[in-house]
Amino acid sequence: MQQFLSFFENLNTFHRFLWVGICLSISFLLEEIWPLFHHDNKKVKHLGINLVFLVTSAIINAGFGVATLGIYKWLETSHFGLLNAIELPLIIEFIIAILALDFFAQYLVHRLEHKIPFMWRFHTVHHSDTHLDASSGTRHHPGNYIFREIFALLAIVITGAPLAFYLTYKIFTIFFAYFTHANINMPARLDRFISHVFVSPNMHKFHHHLERPWTDTNFGNMFSFWDRIFGTFFLDDPQKIVYGLDVVDNSRDEDLVYQMKLPFDKNLKTD
Repeated sequence: MQQFLSFFENLNTFHRFLWVGICLSISFLLEEIWPLFHHDNKKVKHLGINLVFLVTSAIINAGFGVATLGIYKWLETSHFGLLNAIELPLIIEFIIAILALDFFAQYLVHRLEHKIPFMWRFHTVHHSDTHLDASSGTRHHPGNYIFREIFALLAIVITGAPLAFYLTYKIFTIFFAYFTHANINMPARLDRFISHVFVSPNMHKFHHHLERPWTDTNFGNMFSFWDRIFGTFFLDDPQKIVYGLDVVDNSRDEDLVYQMKLPFDKNLKTD
């Protein structure tokens, strides 16, 4: 277990970007072989727009990396956090940390982004993508991404999770971000089987339907049982899904300037 954690802890920036490239490439390959929808847009342009958001997220992530190291220095001296108060086998502590990080930094903050108007304004950019594919997993307005990072730091403080746990969690989330957004025609029985524990591609697609109530379901990123526990789980025939958002101009989903300014549009409906 320690060797497993050390592997992820020692990955450098190049290796992390390589992992992003591998996850995207595999997802794109599966999309070409078994597409869920046949999009009529230019995939290269769509990828380019979403990669701009990836770059802004990477810059923000670098800034929060400094804050994260500061928090870990504080944890070393304060011994704050659940895992510093109890002593359990390493594998159990790792599971607790991953569960807490997935709940606070993914499910909880994601649900709040749909409930709090100020947060929703930034999150609309993610939902405005009308040609969902793997690259859509990187489509987060800088303001939206900041919310996620703040809640990740909150989870670290609450749990006292070691740095190796946190870095391993970050690698896991990259895979799920691309896998769950990928335009894959996953066999229904397999998808439903996966969704009993993990967020599956079909499950997450309903979250990207253009109107409620489906938009307000399936908030999980890694584990599906948060949605099952809190009554936000939904799964049906994915062919019924229409991507986009009913409160924005869906024809401008690949207009980068429009997307960056969208959270500040006074006419944007937030209820």
